[in-house]
Amino acid sequence: MDKRAGFIGLGVMGASMSRRLMDAGYSLYIYNRTRSKGDELVARGAIWCDSPEEVARSADLVFTIVGFPKDVEEVYLGEHGIEKGVRSTSILVDMTTTKPSLDIAIAERLASKGARMADAPVSGGDKGAREGTLSIMVGCSDDVFEEILPSLSVMGRNISHMGGIGSGQHAKMANQIVIAGTMAGVSEALVYGARAGLDVQKMVETISKGAAGCWTLDNLAPRVIRGDYAPGFMVEHFIKDMSIAIEESDMMGLSLPSLALTRELYKALKAEGYGRNGTQALVKAIETLSGRSDLL
Repeated sequence: MDKRAGFIGLGVMGASMSRRLMDAGYSLYIYNRTRSKGDELVARGAIWCDSPEEVARSADLVFTIVGFPKDVEEVYLGEHGIEKGVRSTSILVDMTTTKPSLDIAIAERLASKGARMADAPVSGGDKGAREGTLSIMVGCSDDVFEEILPSLSVMGRNISHMGGIGSGQHAKMANQIVIAGTMAGVSEALVYGARAGLDVQKMVETISKGAAGCWTLDNLAPRVIRGDYAPGFMVEHFIKDMSIAIEESDMMGLSLPSLALTRELYKALKAEGYGRNGTQALVKAIETLSGRSDLL
């Protein structure tokens, strides 16, 4: 495979994923709305492009990971979007967590120009992006999956072909539903343990070795204990994901009460000013509901 690639979206996740591609020998063409976020990559040899269209003209393989569905739509279909620069040899890989229906619609638009597309949302947070251990859920045709697998393997360890376009996003919704429940449970456990006078670090180390063991306990609980609420994944982005999952569930005639409750807790947390903090800041909402702000 041609080791040229484009990368659009250089936030917490995208910057690390881009670095891994460059370390693997890819020539990288990059774009981000805030240009300064690309300075480090440019200093390492990445080539700056002034629009998503220019990225698509420069590389046949283009990855995107942006914030919200409206951002995905703008990057792909906007005035200077990817659609304007694609060719029949282009493969576009949207790694944003977004609406399955949106990626399906974009793929249909791009197909009219002969371009092919995959949706490939990721899980594993900032740590997984830095270390190349992301779980990647891919929706695309068999031939596209085979072509993009070498590049995805640079960024992730557990890469699963879930089905046709949109299937990756549905798998990511299932992932986010699980995370919502575990984050709420871990937050309540931390607040409970602190109020009971336990050494919460020892508590986490102990219960993580039993049936309660999970990624959230191993990776986010220690951050809470250190008072570290920096984003591996932002609260406002998680609210977006939960909202998509609830919208998709409604369309399928499903009721997901635990997810709906957790979303309300996160909305309250955002209203307190934590929207740009990491999802582990949920403990602050639990503390507020308990009438305490001094436990953790």
